[in-house]
Amino acid sequence: MNPRVFFPPLRWIALLGLCFPLLSFAQVDDTASNVPERVVWNKAPIAIPLVVGEERLVHFPDSVSIGLPQSLTPLLRSQSINGTLYLLARQPFEPTRVMVRSETDSPIYVLDISAAPGGADSGSLPDVQVLLQASQKPPQDLSEDAGADQSTSDKQSQPLGYAALTRYAAQQLYAPTRLIPQQPGVVAIPVNPEPVDLVVGGKIEAVPVAAWKAGLRYVIAVKLINRTQSPVVLDPRELRGSWLAATFQHNRLLPAGSEADTTAVYLVSDRRFDAAF
Repeated sequence: MNPRVFFPPLRWIALLGLCFPLLSFAQVDDTASNVPERVVWNKAPIAIPLVVGEERLVHFPDSVSIGLPQSLTPLLRSQSINGTLYLLARQPFEPTRVMVRSETDSPIYVLDISAAPGGADSGSLPDVQVLLQASQKPPQDLSEDAGADQSTSDKQSQPLGYAALTRYAAQQLYAPTRLIPQQPGVVAIPVNPEPVDLVVGGKIEAVPVAAWKAGLRYVIAVKLINRTQSPVVLDPRELRGSWLAATFQHNRLLPAGSEADTTAVYLVSDRRFDAAF
């Protein structure tokens, strides 16, 4: 089945949207009351205490992926979006070591995450801003020829990042056939086109339409339809499942029946959709 037929009302919008970067769906209120706690990465584990039921954000210099031990998966919800980890503890747990891998040449970070019940007088914890020392930043190659050769070699040997996978999936759904690029190493895999309860609240119908595998990563395209008579702003924190990254094609849906009541979300994971969801 060709997934490109699912979005005819939005084709003219989507084709225009391909000329611009995809909407980042992470919307974080930057208030003066939440001054980030700045931590310089010096290879020592970074302690990240959490309060049960209260989401805490950890910002990194670049895009990252988090690897949770199996024992922590039912206790902690984690999402990685554009270099920010969204962490929400469902239950208290003792300090647990977690690895966070950078999508560039930066180091692998080590976090000691713990969670405790919140008290009536406990305030909100600030965001955490992880900084790199100057000596840890990747050096720049001053030789243009050497840089070009190294860049070509890196592109051939390194796995596709979140942005590249998301862009590939969006082009497969929306771009004209003659403009769809060929990407070595990316393989289409089957999905079950049955509605799933992906978005909290029951206002949005979600139907997987296509999926691809590249190395150890998967990207899944899910059609989202507004079934209400009110416009809906899509929020990544309302997505169920364990995702490395997620991007909406459009972050606002008009009421049901409108031409813009449908869009797509691209989910990147380290496992098949049914396992990640």
